[in-house]
Amino acid sequence: MYKTGHWGAALLVYAPVGHLLLRSDPLLAFLGAGVVLWLATLPDVDQVLPIRHRGPTHSLLFLALVAGALGAVGGALGTGTYRPVEPLPGVGLGVVLGVVGIGSHLLADMLTPMGVNPFWPVPAEPISFYVTRADNPFANYALFGLGVAASVASLYLTVAT
Repeated sequence: MYKTGHWGAALLVYAPVGHLLLRSDPLLAFLGAGVVLWLATLPDVDQVLPIRHRGPTHSLLFLALVAGALGAVGGALGTGTYRPVEPLPGVGLGVVLGVVGIGSHLLADMLTPMGVNPFWPVPAEPISFYVTRADNPFANYALFGLGVAASVASLYLTVAT
């Protein structure tokens, strides 16, 4: 998928998390959405690095590294004199944002015929659901529209209850 499709997939996967966060801390919900949207395109950094596209950065190993790093950042934000979150929930939130951001990218790329091998470095056939080509503008914008709709529904359900 292209950037638009990845943003849509991230919003779609983040919507339930955002709903829960909106109920307890709206600022964290919106900051979390920003983090997830930034992470949604991070695996494609391999297009400017001297590594194979849809290789290491499109794997569960990369997802775990990013989620672990964000968990550490979340834990650090829960210590010291400025505490926007408590340490343990901060770690959990960081991990969830990493999993949603990178995981949504992997899922979106699995919609394409090229697919991804999430088990890299273990050699395996790429997983693909053969739904659409990555360069299909209709599919990218449709996925974006679904993500926006899910986000709006999440916001509406939070305000309505």
